[in-house]
Amino acid sequence: MTHQATFDIRSRGRGTLEITAEVAAIAAASGIATGVAHVFVQHTSCSLLITENAAPAVRADLETLARRWAPDGDPVYRHDSEGDDDMAAHARSVLSGSSVSVPVGGGQLLLGTWQGIYLWEHRSAPHLRRIVVTVSG
Repeated sequence: MTHQATFDIRSRGRGTLEITAEVAAIAAASGIATGVAHVFVQHTSCSLLITENAAPAVRADLETLARRWAPDGDPVYRHDSEGDDDMAAHARSVLSGSSVSVPVGGGQLLLGTWQGIYLWEHRSAPHLRRIVVTVSG
């Protein structure tokens, strides 16, 4: 059995936004007791990640690391048609990934105690992002 749903979320600009509740609601509505929830973002300048949901410093430190991985406005970039953060956002997305998978048990996400699912926006300005959740079991 498979169930699929999408939802849109507006980012606040660069940084993380927790989407665990939205994904959990879709998993619960699927009627699938045991399986996997696959979460995918349909964009190339943001990412999805599972990370610490109790200490905001973890996500702030990830942002610091991302600035090192792919700095805005690097003069070697050729793709900069949408500004200094354009290519950096694409690179950060490639490095951090566009999907995550979470086991489902008892109709609920089986995340660890301190885990949450996050949209990681890599652009400086807010954007509307579409997330696809596919629950299979």
